[in-house]
Amino acid sequence: MTRQEWSRLRPPTLGDIETLADAAYAALPERFTRLCQGLVIRIEDFPDEETLDDMQCESEFDLLGLFRGRGLTQGVHLSETGEQPNMIWLYRRPILDYWADSEDTLEAIVTHVLVHEIGHHFGLTDDDMEEIERRAE
Repeated sequence: MTRQEWSRLRPPTLGDIETLADAAYAALPERFTRLCQGLVIRIEDFPDEETLDDMQCESEFDLLGLFRGRGLTQGVHLSETGEQPNMIWLYRRPILDYWADSEDTLEAIVTHVLVHEIGHHFGLTDDDMEEIERRAE
């Protein structure tokens, strides 16, 4: 690639990551997405300071995504008035940083992070999801 070609390249935007996340979500089996009704997916550059503190992150690049809300195992049907909707955040800059050192496609990474965070919505722990991924390999 020439210098001029490199100079025209731009990193994927928040909108680009949102498009990838929307496509990944649309490709999920309907039996899963039906259980995610009302789930809000947001794309941000980085987690906020409160989230970094809550998650005990050493760097703003440590967290690729986050689920906040009441998971299915916690009784979504028991939600109280005034509660925020269940939300998933995908963090663009940490995802891009991870992608830069990965052999995976950006699409695969966004899909993995989104599915992982949806797993939290279903009440799965990180250990549960790692075990599922190990079994799938």
